[in-house]
Amino acid sequence: MGARTGREYIEGLRDGRQIYARGELINDVTRHPYFSGIISTLAGLYDLQHQPGSDAVLTHKSAHSGERVSNSFLIPRNWEDMQRRMAAERLRCDTTYGLMGRLPDFVNAVVTDIAGVKHLLAQRNAAHAENAWRYYLECAERDYCLTHVLVDPQIDRTKGPEAQRSVRAVKETDAGLVVSGARMLSTLAPVSDEIWVGPYMPRRKGEEDFALCFAIPMATPGLRFFCREPYDDGRSKFDRPLSGRFDEGDALAIFEDVLVPWERVFVNRDIQAYNALMPIMPGLAPLQAVIRSDAKLRFLTGVACSVAKAAGRTENVRYQEMLGELLAAVELSQGFVTSTAREVTGNLERVAKIEGQFDIANQVLFGGAPLGITAVRYFYPQAIAAAVNAIRMIGSSGLVMAPAEADFANPDETPVLNEFLRGKEMAARNKVELMKLAWDATSTEFAGRQMLYEWFYVGDPIISRIMQYNSPARENCEAMVTRLLNTITKPR
Repeated sequence: MGARTGREYIEGLRDGRQIYARGELINDVTRHPYFSGIISTLAGLYDLQHQPGSDAVLTHKSAHSGERVSNSFLIPRNWEDMQRRMAAERLRCDTTYGLMGRLPDFVNAVVTDIAGVKHLLAQRNAAHAENAWRYYLECAERDYCLTHVLVDPQIDRTKGPEAQRSVRAVKETDAGLVVSGARMLSTLAPVSDEIWVGPYMPRRKGEEDFALCFAIPMATPGLRFFCREPYDDGRSKFDRPLSGRFDEGDALAIFEDVLVPWERVFVNRDIQAYNALMPIMPGLAPLQAVIRSDAKLRFLTGVACSVAKAAGRTENVRYQEMLGELLAAVELSQGFVTSTAREVTGNLERVAKIEGQFDIANQVLFGGAPLGITAVRYFYPQAIAAAVNAIRMIGSSGLVMAPAEADFANPDETPVLNEFLRGKEMAARNKVELMKLAWDATSTEFAGRQMLYEWFYVGDPIISRIMQYNSPARENCEAMVTRLLNTITKPR
């Protein structure tokens, strides 16, 4: 098949999946208004793969089928390959303004990361490693839209996965592994083709039944999804320019005696393989996250600058300082993108040189590109929060005093709105349209979820900071102090 079109993507969603939203079992997501905006956005991205000019950026010729396939499945062998992959991810992230934290690119990168270390996984279980490789090829050749679930439900976090009713293996059959339980936070689930169930938090001895990694179609019998409340409420794109296009959706995935074919199992009750899977990844997934975060930071900085112009505040040094700080963050962000890409390229080159036995239980190896993960954990949440705060401060009451699109169609209102809601060198309708965009980016339900998502993008930020305390960086910094103290002449 190769790279799909938007029409082919939409047709693939009509598969009888069980999706619940706002108390309703939705039989066909392609015909439901809750998901029309995001499906249209994703279909546009699939169509972009076939447009002259962008097709060469987004796809490459498969060595396996000869078809054009997405560059989100490209395993870079050198810096030139990495630049091709980055160009494709930049284009899709810029097209969606960095507002889709789980573009298909992200799980595509996870699957590709695993494929890139298949020979390391094979030293633990050759059959599972081959399954992961075949699944990678299947995803690339069929151009799947993938979602994933990593997190156990939050029932009682003082206890282990059994108390959370997490997904577990319940029995084995000739046909495959039978699993039951729940996982979250399945972003993009209502509109994806397949779900990848993988590790995030480590499993401990005695939790073997919960040490699983596999992938299955969304319409697999026994698999149901319960969505959080959709934010796309059908308003016009003028009134909700972001919520109506980029609400990915999040869902709780319920597995009720679901049969996973053996060829779709990548880890089965192997705690060492489960815990090592992410640490040995070269880091294509964190790189995609950095590229996406960079796009979002640039977009929000642009909104802040545009709102300042519309409100006539660009000459005020207070607001110049705010905007200058955001623009400095944008410059730093460019460095994170390039440095992370170099880091991942080096990781892939090291992978290719590893031969013989590999102790998967004791080798962290890459840690999933530490620089990229550090940027997504610490830099981007703070920089994006600063951009959101700047938009609110600069827009102030102008963000609130923004009537609906329908108000401009009422002849009794139009003269008043045109007189009192115009901006500096900007017509009233254009200014209100900008303020509605700023409101949707900072203050709606969609915006609230966006900010929460940034803070928890790679897990609990508090746990992340505790983990960072134990990083080699602390010892290196302390060693500098010790070295200086050792140079001080001691009194005799």
